[in-house]
Amino acid sequence: MEIEKTKIDGLLVLKPDVYSDARGYFLEQYSKKRYGELGSFPEFVQDNCSFSCYGTVRGLHYQIGASAQGKLVYVIYGKVLDVAVDVRFGSPTFGQYVAVELSHENKLQFWLPAGFAHGFSVLSETATFYYKCTAYYDRDCERSIRFDDPDLNIDWKVSNPIVSHKDQAAPSFRSIARDFVFAGERERV
Repeated sequence: MEIEKTKIDGLLVLKPDVYSDARGYFLEQYSKKRYGELGSFPEFVQDNCSFSCYGTVRGLHYQIGASAQGKLVYVIYGKVLDVAVDVRFGSPTFGQYVAVELSHENKLQFWLPAGFAHGFSVLSETATFYYKCTAYYDRDCERSIRFDDPDLNIDWKVSNPIVSHKDQAAPSFRSIARDFVFAGERERV
């Protein structure tokens, strides 16, 4: 497996080993042992899957407190632009984001530790998006940021985005609470 660091410390792009032949391909999507060899990779407790059509934008979401989630995300079929925004107050990269194109063709995975808002846009006709979480979903701990916040200025690479009413009503980036405070060096994967 290849590991690529991004411009924001803690966000990683992972490229699993893929074994291809005339029949297709095989890859190990996740192995607790293998990912554990990367360092202090957390345990996952919940898997989620969504199916969306072209132009859908989901996010930007995160959870706080004991329900703060790290996520390992990938695409089973289709192509998405996956985005992680640093929401850790005091971080040198606070308010910055990393966008990674994930697809069934490139088979990349994206690791986002807690402290990052997450969202994605669907760039293909449809996409099946899958992710592993380090904490259970808790509606009371869920937070969101408007996907089209002008301070973040994210190019979702879709025209006429399809967005839920809930995400359209999300607060601005400037109004988020200090739910995550950067404490300097953190555990690294």
